[in-house]
Amino acid sequence: MTFSSLLRRPSALAPLVMSLAALALIATVLAATGNAAQGGAPHDEGAPARIFQLLMLLQLPITAVFAARWLPRAPRPALLVLLLQGGAALVAIATIVWLES
Repeated sequence: MTFSSLLRRPSALAPLVMSLAALALIATVLAATGNAAQGGAPHDEGAPARIFQLLMLLQLPITAVFAARWLPRAPRPALLVLLLQGGAALVAIATIVWLES
């Protein structure tokens, strides 16, 4: 199994799409509200923050299913897909960390 054929599997593609959706959500919120860093008292972050958190959290079981199924069958391509999935998730998380600093 090759990297490109493995990447077409739903369990490989879903986490990537979810990370891209999280980045699109960040961009949409920034376009609508600007980078208004909230200081002072704690506040409710609202629906966009909850949606971001759900998108990132729900990737974990999908990625685990992918790893359990494909690492034994095609170790090298599966590892490359896992690195791509992890990199996409890290970019989304790093964007939030950068915006909050």
